[in-house]
Amino acid sequence: MTDDLACLMYLLAHDDAAEGPYDPSRTELLVRAAAVTDLALRGRLGEDRGTVTVSGTEPTGDPVLDGVLRDAVGGHGWKQLVRRHRRRSLTEVEDRLAAAGLLTLRAPRFRVGARRSTVTDHAVSAALRARVTAALHGDGPVREVPAADAVLVALAAAGRVRAVVSRQDQKTHRARIDACTRRLGALAPGLEHAVRALPTTMVAAQGGMGGS
Repeated sequence: MTDDLACLMYLLAHDDAAEGPYDPSRTELLVRAAAVTDLALRGRLGEDRGTVTVSGTEPTGDPVLDGVLRDAVGGHGWKQLVRRHRRRSLTEVEDRLAAAGLLTLRAPRFRVGARRSTVTDHAVSAALRARVTAALHGDGPVREVPAADAVLVALAAAGRVRAVVSRQDQKTHRARIDACTRRLGALAPGLEHAVRALPTTMVAAQGGMGGS
């Protein structure tokens, strides 16, 4: 299984009953934010006075991440980079998971609409959710939580992915969620701000604002 954060975020947000993401427009932003953060963790994206910077020109070998790298050229802010081409990134993640045998894709029910998707290995999804839940409910220092797991906790909380972070979790573990989100600030202050702003960005996106 791929360890790309965007793919992991998609699996966390997948809803079997809906035959796709729990909320497509929100998941587009979560997947895109996960890809952006993945690149920051790899040292490929940084920040200079609030502007996203790109390090290196070599491709990563992942079409999702390489697409984000191309988008990052030109001096964008983090929030803008998360909003840009998010639908394309979601489609690329679905294709990547399907190629890995972790997702089955089918045509939409209607002429206009999203593809339907089914997770083919529920053990993989269950293990991933258990891993992120353990990071959320753990009592050890957040600094000892693997960076990828802290990112997934922060994004799932920001996106209200209730299968991972319930309403009660949102209240009970508020301090731990906040600590996971603060770890993004060590990568880039603007990235942390962009993730904290995701709930507002999602409302704007559902109203037809914020790019495509």
